[in-house]
Amino acid sequence: MKLILASSSPYRRELLERLKLPFEVVSPEVDETPRPGETPSALVERLSVEKARKIAAQRPGALVIGSDQVAVYNGVVVGKPHSHDKAVEQLRSASGKAVTLYTGLALVNAGSGRVQCEVIPYRVTFRTLTDAQIESYLRKEQPYSCAGSVRSEGLGIALLERFEGDDPNTLIGLPLIRLVRMLENEGIKII
Repeated sequence: MKLILASSSPYRRELLERLKLPFEVVSPEVDETPRPGETPSALVERLSVEKARKIAAQRPGALVIGSDQVAVYNGVVVGKPHSHDKAVEQLRSASGKAVTLYTGLALVNAGSGRVQCEVIPYRVTFRTLTDAQIESYLRKEQPYSCAGSVRSEGLGIALLERFEGDDPNTLIGLPLIRLVRMLENEGIKII
């Protein structure tokens, strides 16, 4: 069965490569705009399933992985900044605070129509950051495509003080522990 990662994220691709399975990457191109009143959990669940279903509809017989992530600071959903000014604003807001990242993970079997989906929370606590530290980090890392402006697998680790969660890969955007279980449910052996 062909395995497809429905994502444009190079970070998710790198994580999936750790499982040593052959896979293809296809960008799903879905509108990621939150719906009115949609909770962070509901948003990432909907988007991860939408991404996987969109590609599954084009690839009969494939297993398609979809994932989406948002950060929540003080009850406000924070996505990818896409710009320097927005990243500065996000990091100032997170400085010295705990932030919860919600990652939606979906696996769609295009042949059977079976959908497995979970939302995995992961909590990080930021160090208290100065404007100079924020500017230095953004100049060196440029994490404008990362939820909450943090690229923890890179220099972003220097912004953080503590992690709380079951799977550190969740922080980067693809909860591999849960994904392994989902793949095994579809008969894919990892080891």
